[in-house]
Amino acid sequence: MTLIQEFVNYLLIDKKHSKHTVLKYQTSIQKFYQFNQKNLLEINENDISNYLAWLRKTIKETSINTEISAIRSFYKYLLIEKKIAKSPFEFTKNLKIPKKVPKVLTKEETEKFLNIDCQNHFEYRNKTMIELMYGTGIRVSELINLKLNDIDLHMALLKVMGKGGKERQIPIGDYALASLTTYIEKNRPKILKNHHSDYVFIGQKGSHLTREYFYQIISDLGKKLNIKKKVSPHVLRHSFATHLLDQGADLRIIQELLGHANVTTTEIYTHVSKEKLKENYQKFHPHGE
Repeated sequence: MTLIQEFVNYLLIDKKHSKHTVLKYQTSIQKFYQFNQKNLLEINENDISNYLAWLRKTIKETSINTEISAIRSFYKYLLIEKKIAKSPFEFTKNLKIPKKVPKVLTKEETEKFLNIDCQNHFEYRNKTMIELMYGTGIRVSELINLKLNDIDLHMALLKVMGKGGKERQIPIGDYALASLTTYIEKNRPKILKNHHSDYVFIGQKGSHLTREYFYQIISDLGKKLNIKKKVSPHVLRHSFATHLLDQGADLRIIQELLGHANVTTTEIYTHVSKEKLKENYQKFHPHGE
């Protein structure tokens, strides 16, 4: 078994990362190996410098940091397993990139999404997914992997397995709960027909929906509703957090709901609110311009 395959098994079994995440790690490490064409146990800082110089010419800075993090994790694993005495990535730092303010929907734009007319069971499923994502702020991967036993309709609670196998419980608001209850009791059985699936949101014959499929649903709907912004599941999640903050919710509570390990990740939404405050001032104050 190769070192990379051993690491893949470690991520899947010990760290309980999703297959999607593990594939990204694996791809990054294999690309690093193919560039250097030498034993991964013999990599030095010069090899890393050459690789980063090449990456700067081929991909954007944010993607470079993703590559660095994946390969650094691989060498951290090799240290744990005592296959190396020192990591060549010990002094390699991520590139400093200014944080971009996330795109969010206005409350009016959000209402457009939530008030769509449903003509069939599939459209009602899509609406429920949108309602639940905006109402809870869960990630798209968490949404499509929800199973029936993750939902307690009576207690209005959602159990989510987040990054790193960390479980959290999220309250379901009245609107999302009503939509979810109707979908599970009336629409889902019509989609499922005589097939079986533990997943909440399903395709024809109980097939498991993909992230890409839901992305397309959101994108197409945004165009249909004449929303000028590029809309994605991430935008719904960002909108959830920003609208909560606008209404005075505590940042630590938002951090818990989003499943962020560090509150500094959540703090980006304070910048969104400040930008909104500045826009309103310039728009409505007599001397704002």
